[in-house]
Amino acid sequence: MAKPYRVLFVCMGNICRSPIAEAVARTLAQQQGLGRDLDFDSAGTHGHYHAGEAPDPRARRVAARRGYDLSRLRARAVIDADFDRFDRILVMDEANLASLRRQCPDESRSKLGLFLDYATGLGIAEVPDPYYGAESGFERVIDLCELAARGLLADLAAGRGGR
Repeated sequence: MAKPYRVLFVCMGNICRSPIAEAVARTLAQQQGLGRDLDFDSAGTHGHYHAGEAPDPRARRVAARRGYDLSRLRARAVIDADFDRFDRILVMDEANLASLRRQCPDESRSKLGLFLDYATGLGIAEVPDPYYGAESGFERVIDLCELAARGLLADLAAGRGGR
């Protein structure tokens, strides 16, 4: 069996956006029969603040209502080994992308990108951070992650992992 294509989703604390992206991508990949070919994980640029914690309770609630299970996910920080381990590292916003670019070795920079680049025609580049808002912000994050994950999976199924 071939090695699965590995995708890491990254936000700041790894308790809102990136675990939602991980769960959405994993669920959609399984529904499309791609689960064995793909491996997803998530981490945060500042994940050490929440290391070992479950995703935000609002994220878990909203995700569960939409059919996504975040219950087993735990926050962690991006580590240097991630740049070798993953084929693609998709970030939720420009600030965290800039942070990763500073940490990333030159030979792995082509792996970095914005997750919403896979949601063509959307007109926005960043998944907004819902942490300081209402549950409706988490709903919006799931909507955006579903759009981007569908685009990502279509690209991966067609053999185009990078953008």
